[in-house]
Amino acid sequence: MKNLRTSNFVLPKTSKNATFTLNQISGVNAVDIPAEWEKLDASELSGTLMVVGAPDVGKTTFARYLFKRLDAGKSRRGYLDGDPGQSSLGPPCTMSLTAAKDENDAFPPAGETWRYFVGSVSPTGHMLPVLTGAARLVAAAKEAAISTIVYDTNGFVDPGLGGFYLKMAEIDLLKPQVIFAIQRQQELESLLIPLRRSKRTHVIDLPMSPDAQRRERPFRQEYRAQSFARYFQSSAFLRINWRSFVIFPTPHFMLHQLVALEDARGFTLGLGIVEEIDRIFSQVYLRTPLHSLDEVDAIRVGDVAVDPETFRDRRLNRKS
Repeated sequence: MKNLRTSNFVLPKTSKNATFTLNQISGVNAVDIPAEWEKLDASELSGTLMVVGAPDVGKTTFARYLFKRLDAGKSRRGYLDGDPGQSSLGPPCTMSLTAAKDENDAFPPAGETWRYFVGSVSPTGHMLPVLTGAARLVAAAKEAAISTIVYDTNGFVDPGLGGFYLKMAEIDLLKPQVIFAIQRQQELESLLIPLRRSKRTHVIDLPMSPDAQRRERPFRQEYRAQSFARYFQSSAFLRINWRSFVIFPTPHFMLHQLVALEDARGFTLGLGIVEEIDRIFSQVYLRTPLHSLDEVDAIRVGDVAVDPETFRDRRLNRKS
């Protein structure tokens, strides 16, 4: 049996061309900012500001640019990272909202953070957790008197897979004051045409950044592996009797499964990787950077397994 102990894990080996940074993912090194971005008047913007677009059109680059442009003297700012696959504010499989600590706060913001566990690296099959996470995070921000939220949405917009329905549901639920739409061609038009005619929100069309680049699946997988490795680099093993906690949706644990340890409000305190399962005594051993269970109210199991050596993820089939 494992005892509680700390462990330092080495970042997984990568190829020479596979070392990625947050700057590379989000494009913050881009120096060629479109003139249309610079002409935006951000001084009066407030409320929820939603940035939508397909993958690799520069959504995160613009969202971060907009966040820095907001008039910090007029409102408290928050940044909502809504992409569980290519997260920039937290580990993969989560959505995070972070508040700016002060008027001069650089990115990423250094203020209070709330995190919600989606349980997958893709909204496919997990659209309800994405919606719930967005709603809960925005509500928490408003409770904390954050009046302006830049919501960097995920790139799931494929109408054939339900992407437009997800975006429309988010719009109906969150009621954004402004939607900033970035298109490569005309892939968002079926979503935007009715919104432009409606008085529910204001749509601003923007061009892509010239520096936006397509990132193939291996790039995204390697980025997630490095993100997981950094997150679990200084971890402990915790023994948990699952009969002592609420388990969502059911206490069906699998080896290397990713789980979330949640507080009483349903926000993520920390993630864990299932290392051992003792079904006789109803216990699991988790590798987690969270060193205490004092604030843990519930455990939420995900649909992803993370290899504890390479930190690569794969989708689980809970029925197997």
